[in-house]
Amino acid sequence: MDILGELLQYFGPHASTRRVVMLGCMLLGISSGVLGTFALLRRQSLLGDAMAHAALPGVCVFFLLTHSKHPVGLLLGALVSGLIGSFLIMQITRHSRIKNDTAIGLVLSVFFGGGIVLLTVIQQSGAGNQAGLDNFLFGKAAFLLYEDIMLIGGMACFLLLIVGLFFKEFKVLSFDAGFAESLGFPVKRLDALLTSLIVIAVMIGLQAVGVILMAALLIIPAAAARQWTNRLGVMLVLSAGVGALSGMFGAFFSAIAPKTPTGPIMVLTASAMLLLSLTFAPGRGLLATWLRQRRMKRKILIENILKAFYKEAEEEGDTLSTVSFERVQRHFQLTAGALKGWCRTLSREGFLDESANGYALTQKGHERAEKIVRGHRLWELYLIRQAEIADDHVQRDAEDMEHFLSPEIIAQLEELLEAEPDQDEISDASPEGSLSS
Repeated sequence: MDILGELLQYFGPHASTRRVVMLGCMLLGISSGVLGTFALLRRQSLLGDAMAHAALPGVCVFFLLTHSKHPVGLLLGALVSGLIGSFLIMQITRHSRIKNDTAIGLVLSVFFGGGIVLLTVIQQSGAGNQAGLDNFLFGKAAFLLYEDIMLIGGMACFLLLIVGLFFKEFKVLSFDAGFAESLGFPVKRLDALLTSLIVIAVMIGLQAVGVILMAALLIIPAAAARQWTNRLGVMLVLSAGVGALSGMFGAFFSAIAPKTPTGPIMVLTASAMLLLSLTFAPGRGLLATWLRQRRMKRKILIENILKAFYKEAEEEGDTLSTVSFERVQRHFQLTAGALKGWCRTLSREGFLDESANGYALTQKGHERAEKIVRGHRLWELYLIRQAEIADDHVQRDAEDMEHFLSPEIIAQLEELLEAEPDQDEISDASPEGSLSS
């Protein structure tokens, strides 16, 4: 397949219909990404899947009753069927011991099974105009008519307009419904409105994406956007962008490869961007997480080495005295070669001075080690005095916490412990004190 040639032809002067189809799919991706963000934040991902599967019987029933494939009629049939499915889920959850996810699974399975049966009946009925109904399973943008695209585009713009008008209310509702109710918002009506918008977003995408994969287009762009930001506004824009790119690639490959369904291409495109987001996002990505963990492990090991030199020198009465390598090695399970490598690294970074007899803390290393030891001993005192934990049970916890105590927390610990009536232990908590660590 000559992708470049097809691309030039696709955007040539005689391919206006194809570009309209692409625009419709991009608008569908944008609306799905935006509403999928709210569905993801409200943990309603399965609801979109259930509504997509529940729509198939409505499409088939409308065709059986009217023998028409008018897009508005098919959309209304899908919408009615989806709303019935949503109503049944709420009633099952409310009036039985069945949990919400189980109710969604029941409705999804029953409605989709019924839709497949009705679709089979239609295909075996010999009706002359049933061709194309099976595209509701996997989607086929290339078979969409101009009026289909206008309907999808118009409904997508309508959904985006409603989201823009009620953005503040939907934002509060998605994060804290109780707080929204305390502000006087009509929570039940807003919840019904947002759920209805999600259902409509699912319905208008059925012909392009298909029943089976529509829920993926609703959730995957939002999940990809979530990896990059903690701000809802930015997340909505990113999710819309992922949805738009998915729609563009899906429509393009569906047009140049007639046997390629649109839905899977759109979902695969969105999934590829989700994979990239999961890997390279600066805050939540796997690479960023690995780098943070690596830096933290290095920080903890360096501080433990400096602390070991400090404590060994402290036993000699001078925390800046030279300590032999062998005395420090007994504190670690590292091999001698690995530990010597770290000591040389600390020497190059200005934390240790190397001599023939061993290593001594520099002023820079001494300040770093003193902070760690003081934080360790203050935390031990805090656990003993405030948490009333036995003194033989605080060592391990202090070993973990000493690396995460900021100067502000250390100052608060000092202020809190100095307010205690017994001052003896406070002096012992200083780096020169005798409390074991």
